[in-house]
Amino acid sequence: MPNDETLIHPEQPRFLLSAWMWAVALFVFFGVIVAIAFGAMQRGSSYEADRAKARAEKLKTAQDEWNKTSGSYGWVDQAKGIAHIPIQRAMQLELADLQSKKPAPAGPIATPEPAVAATPAATAAPNTPSDPPSMTPLGTPVPKPTGTPAPAGLKS
Repeated sequence: MPNDETLIHPEQPRFLLSAWMWAVALFVFFGVIVAIAFGAMQRGSSYEADRAKARAEKLKTAQDEWNKTSGSYGWVDQAKGIAHIPIQRAMQLELADLQSKKPAPAGPIATPEPAVAATPAATAAPNTPSDPPSMTPLGTPVPKPTGTPAPAGLKS
């Protein structure tokens, strides 16, 4: 068991006031340096303002080009025979074209047959090179049509 003299050091006080004062002074010193550095920094950035200005210029250029070409006749690619015409004239031509066509009834809508879950052995049928079956996106063979039915009014 150690004696009491080895545990107590009378020449070293437990609380060192000067060490604490130096630590506080150092902390304050670094705080002042940080405050000066942040105070000297430039506030704000012109990056977003520059981007907005560039976007506005591009928009104005595109609008000027559109206004110049949308109401006039001209070539887009003369070698290929592609030209542009004013929008109002294009709408008049398209309307006249649509009015000249007679409406036709829509044909019957073909609904696909429900896909049957096929096993790999069932789909491994040999293909003849002269008549390969057509395939759907799912990989199941499409049945070949057996023929067209005769119209209802005709008898063979």
